[in-house]
Amino acid sequence: MTERPRCPWADADPLYRAYHDQEWGVPLHDDQRLFEMLVLEGAQAGLSWLTVLRKRDDYRRVFDAFDPRKVARYTPARIERLLQDAGIIRNRQKIESAVNNATRFLAVAEEFGSFDAYVWRFVNGRPIVNAWTSLKDLPPSTAESGAMSRDLRARGFTFVGPTICYAHMQATGMVNDHLVSCFRYEPCQRPSGRLLPRTR
Repeated sequence: MTERPRCPWADADPLYRAYHDQEWGVPLHDDQRLFEMLVLEGAQAGLSWLTVLRKRDDYRRVFDAFDPRKVARYTPARIERLLQDAGIIRNRQKIESAVNNATRFLAVAEEFGSFDAYVWRFVNGRPIVNAWTSLKDLPPSTAESGAMSRDLRARGFTFVGPTICYAHMQATGMVNDHLVSCFRYEPCQRPSGRLLPRTR
């Protein structure tokens, strides 16, 4: 069977491939999963995304499946225990940021009805569909991610610089940065991100 063409970065590792094929760029509107991606993108800062993907199951285990209500209640003692867990990235600033951001996340969700309603405002509620032909064309940040970063910071979030925000936008389908040659480019323009059945 002929292999479907995909973005070149996705062929680096089987985890990358599965993430690319099933998640990256699919419009995401579930608050708990949006919180998960916010935490993981912050954890990635200075590291590779593959490092984070390899630790994702452990993050889900120790961060209560990324339930922001539970994470917001983490005590200093709980943070100290997290710092001893080799399954996650043991960086105090990043762990404390996740707890802080959970509190801020809940405040935003209360104000706007959901974090989803808030964050998608930065792309006017619809994915930005780019038409890149090469990975070198992809920007590290955009005006939209800069606006998102500034607003999040003003609300007290941390580890939410423009580049992290852009990675979050790409991951959650707010931006479709699959190359036009990639088999996921067209499906990620649909709300479900699913492939249409092949016709004969």
